Amino acid sequence: MLTWAEGDAECSARWQSEAGVPPPRRVVVADDTMTADSAFRLASEGTALLWRGDFQNARQLLQALARRVDRKPRKPVDTPRDAFNQHRQAQSQRARTLGMLLIPFDAGHVVPLRRAPDVAQACTQAHGEANEPYVSSLRELLGIVSAYEWRRNGVEVPALEARIHPHYGVFSPVRGEYVGLVAQAPLPAALASESVAFDVGTGTGVLAALLAKRGVRRVVATDLDARALACARDNVTRLGLDGQVEVVEADLFPAGRAPLVVCNPPWLPARPSSPLEHAVYDPDSRMLRGFLAGLSAHLAPGGEGWLILSDFAEHLGLRAPQALAQWVDAAGLRVIGRIDATPQHPKAADDTDPLHAARAAEVTTLWRLAPR
Repeated sequence: MLTWAEGDAECSARWQSEAGVPPPRRVVVADDTMTADSAFRLASEGTALLWRGDFQNARQLLQALARRVDRKPRKPVDTPRDAFNQHRQAQSQRARTLGMLLIPFDAGHVVPLRRAPDVAQACTQAHGEANEPYVSSLRELLGIVSAYEWRRNGVEVPALEARIHPHYGVFSPVRGEYVGLVAQAPLPAALASESVAFDVGTGTGVLAALLAKRGVRRVVATDLDARALACARDNVTRLGLDGQVEVVEADLFPAGRAPLVVCNPPWLPARPSSPLEHAVYDPDSRMLRGFLAGLSAHLAPGGEGWLILSDFAEHLGLRAPQALAQWVDAAGLRVIGRIDATPQHPKAADDTDPLHAARAAEVTTLWRLAPR
């Protein structure tokens, strides 16, 4: 519960945080009379601002806070790993500060502020029904609304020649190079006798859908996250692929073997700070190593495992250059081919980005693996 004083009354409401952030200990009521400088000072000190003014003014205040956070100069660093750690620390501090601007909700996800938009449907998709009042950060609410628009409009995936509709909390396939690699890799000859593929850690279901579009008659897509499972099933249905793609809950592999097993694990061995970051950060490369260790046991004779992985972690100094080769060898696997792609996202060309050197050197590879 979040508690605060308002007038002479002691108030409380349920606290809602997708990232699992605990409720702020200090809360003051704020409105349109509060200046951005005052708000920034309080937020930087860990005092949350429960907004009672105009909703659109709250959005403008959040933008003003972001500008002040982003003005803070970065200290020079010696290595790419230091740059990454500094970047993550700055991201975390930024999230904490901007997360101090709070919005009240009535039951039914109604925001009781002037000029507040109708966010009930977006919040219901993200959190389910709300039968009681609660408080959440404005930053989180704007993320929910943005995700709602992405889900409604979909993301065009050129390699699929269709749109994928990401759900809230499920990583969107905005980086097309890894999808393009799966679209162009030669399918294993073993699929001719048994047309089955596994998509391990399916997320939105984009790779499972692509394999089905490429002619694989049965694709089993797995995930552990409930939102990802619902998202993948939704996309499979939208694309009319229900008869080819089965989405199941599993820790990595489904039961059985297949001539093709595909996995696009998180690329960076670091601790995620929110549920959405689980698609990017994987502590100690647990999913990557688990996939490699279990691959041989789930490949049919003559089958291949496709590992789609960026070398961004190596450029940042987060993973040793030979670690992947050692894990492949330890799993009794061999590399039978590889296809590379360079990054196409805007940050790769942004020399003001603190991680620009690593981003510019990054290569995403589809590794074709087989048992030794």
